[in-house]
Amino acid sequence: MSTMFYDPASFTSRASLGYLLKMAHTQMHSCGDRIFAQHDISFVQWIALLKLREGQALTASDLCRSMCHDNGAVTRMLDHLEEHGYVERRRSRQDRRVVELRLTEAGERKLDELLPQVVARLNDVLNASGFSGAEFAELTRLLNKLLTGLQACNALPDPVAGDST
Repeated sequence: MSTMFYDPASFTSRASLGYLLKMAHTQMHSCGDRIFAQHDISFVQWIALLKLREGQALTASDLCRSMCHDNGAVTRMLDHLEEHGYVERRRSRQDRRVVELRLTEAGERKLDELLPQVVARLNDVLNASGFSGAEFAELTRLLNKLLTGLQACNALPDPVAGDST
């Protein structure tokens, strides 16, 4: 038996998960941007550096996918990070068509410099919001559960209008 979480008769956009998640995402980026206002990189650029450090991305295409950005935006971001000496682009030895990204020592230092400020801001926000440790763990668990469900839904074939199978 399926639970009806929403009712078409009373549904409002401001109560939808999409709206709430988008607004939380927007506000989180605004908080991050305030930290980075005094630095030569943006919050989004810092996230790209972090993804490179963590091995979540090896190429610009990987960054596009992992950050949900288009090629042009990622190329401009990488140009900026390369100009500041935080990232290097190198041709792959296995496939000369592929350009791999590498975090430089300066990029590592920039990440290390800003990580305590980002973590402190996140902790400030969670504390100001009144989260307990258990609530934070539950929120993280629930968001991961939602993400898994959304990924599974997006992996299904698109429904065809009028198809009853």
